[in-house]
Amino acid sequence: MANPRRVKMVAKQIRRELSDMLLTDKVLQYAILPETSLGADRYLSSLTTISDVEVSGDLQVVKVYVSVFGDERGKEVAIAGLKSKAKYVRSELGRRMKLRLTPEIRFIEDESLERGSRVIAILDRIKNEQTNEESQDQEKSDSSDVSQDEGDWEDNDPDEDIIYVK
Repeated sequence: MANPRRVKMVAKQIRRELSDMLLTDKVLQYAILPETSLGADRYLSSLTTISDVEVSGDLQVVKVYVSVFGDERGKEVAIAGLKSKAKYVRSELGRRMKLRLTPEIRFIEDESLERGSRVIAILDRIKNEQTNEESQDQEKSDSSDVSQDEGDWEDNDPDEDIIYVK
């Protein structure tokens, strides 16, 4: 069993290296988004991020939680591509980090970020609806106040006899 502090340090380093690989490694980029090999803009198609990395206490297994923003097909392709390149990623991590034993890599889809963004969108919509209702209520009360004020002005207009000349 490794020191918990060492496990955290290894997890942070693995996360850093994997994030860098997502940005720079063509093999991994083509696995996640095959259209990039055909010249498609990888930034417009989908966004893949490493949301968390968990390393087992014995440093033998790494669970990599991946969030993919995009349509369902894009998510499936990205996760399948990552899983198919797990051995490649393992060997690259071993080379980059110079670990004595490189842990097994397991990619797991993490939907928490997407779920969170959906919740935020729902909360924003509710807030906008409430704001619209409040502004409509305010307009109604303002219009009723204006009609009362206009009636007051018509009855008691002290400037009625004044003529303005331009």
